[in-house]
Amino acid sequence: MDRNSKIFVAGHRGLVGSAIVRALQKAGHTNIITRTHAELDLTDRNAVQTFFEVEKPEYVFLAAAKVGGILANKTYPADFIRENLAIELNIIDSAHRSGVKKLLFLGSSCIYPRLAPQPIKEEYLMTGPLEETNRAYAIAKIAGIELCRSYRTQYGSNFISVMPTNLYGPNDNFHPQNSHVLPALLRRFHEAKISNAPEVVVWGTGSARREFLHVDDLASACLFLMNTYDGEEIVNIGTGEDITIRELAEMLQKVVGYDGALTWDTTKPDGTPQKLLDVSKLHNLGWHHSTELEKGLRDTYEWYVKSL
Repeated sequence: MDRNSKIFVAGHRGLVGSAIVRALQKAGHTNIITRTHAELDLTDRNAVQTFFEVEKPEYVFLAAAKVGGILANKTYPADFIRENLAIELNIIDSAHRSGVKKLLFLGSSCIYPRLAPQPIKEEYLMTGPLEETNRAYAIAKIAGIELCRSYRTQYGSNFISVMPTNLYGPNDNFHPQNSHVLPALLRRFHEAKISNAPEVVVWGTGSARREFLHVDDLASACLFLMNTYDGEEIVNIGTGEDITIRELAEMLQKVVGYDGALTWDTTKPDGTPQKLLDVSKLHNLGWHHSTELEKGLRDTYEWYVKSL
């Protein structure tokens, strides 16, 4: 991509899309196309085809998706698989039909088997059962990977797929029921601090291990791969480091400055026991993350407070 390339960022208002827009702007790109949901419904096939025919973007970052935490995925599985499949098919097919030079599809680490060996290598995809709590979403993301591979095989399309680990940062979803673990905990600690609540209750035992990547690091990796990687195989994006949910909760408690008790509701599920990506392929390509977790959490908390 050069600085005048026409670039479409699908999902520019979300956690990932907004970070990619920031990274593109920082790198001097001036021809960035975005559309809100009101302007373009990405689940509407005809609308998406017309958009691509008219705008003719050269590069596409497919960051748009319906996302949520364990509770949302368990409650609305049909919504998650239907909307994500529609978005992926519409954008990938329209990108092919309109002659897009390159597309980067953002998947999710939940595509890997629930009990995959740790750390998780790219080749572990489809080698075992998925985590039941977000199976519908994971299958939709696997379908997106296969779409990119199939268009590459049949048409020679330069469509690549990347698999980010758990993300956090500005513009995350902090909804009390439908958000992921990190923003949900951050909000709960903040509200407990403001209300002087005696305790914060966290789902599970705290023993599950998770990897967390600041979304600005993800955006940096996406631009790096868009400019340097043309391979068929998926690429993991992460830090290569993980912590327990208990350690995360204690770190967030410290960052927020909440002095109450931390209580664990062990009747609730932990989800996948561990999910740590093997990022050796990305490291060998020449990219490493730069934001350490505690600093990233402090920056995110500052952003959250200002956004209230």
